Amino acid sequence: MFSLIRLMGSTVSSDAAASGATGASGMGSSMILIVVMMVAFYFLLIRPQKKRDKEAKDMLAAIKKGDKIVTIGGIRGTIAAVKETTVIVKVDDNTKMEFNKSAISSVLNKSEAPAAAAPAKSSKKEEIVAKPEEKKEEKKEEKAEEVKAEEPEAEEAKTEENK
Repeated sequence: MFSLIRLMGSTVSSDAAASGATGASGMGSSMILIVVMMVAFYFLLIRPQKKRDKEAKDMLAAIKKGDKIVTIGGIRGTIAAVKETTVIVKVDDNTKMEFNKSAISSVLNKSEAPAAAAPAKSSKKEEIVAKPEEKKEEKKEEKAEEVKAEEPEAEEAKTEENK
């Protein structure tokens, strides 16, 4: 077995010697390609994930009593107490549940923030949630305007039929 490997190695080395400088340039270009791929993976995958992890860690560290939250299971509630690794969430008047802090997916709206604090940045999720509600309100207003515009025409048509 060892002799077979040595024989293959000598064949490869003789092929490399025969090819001369072309083998060295091919190896250099493949190394450059590997480095470029590693840089691309860093900027496309690793860096954004680290940023999300840091934001989640900061959010969990900033949780306090009175914050409205959503768990990863979709349960909504208000934080009644904060412990070291868990939180007690009030989901109804008489119902309190204890969750791990890691089970909190987002904070909906903070309880009374100090006036000196800077306004919180709105997340994309909140913007996405707010936009459909705004669109629904706009559609309702447009429908109401259309109905108001059609009512005089309908009344005129009825009065003409009655004549």
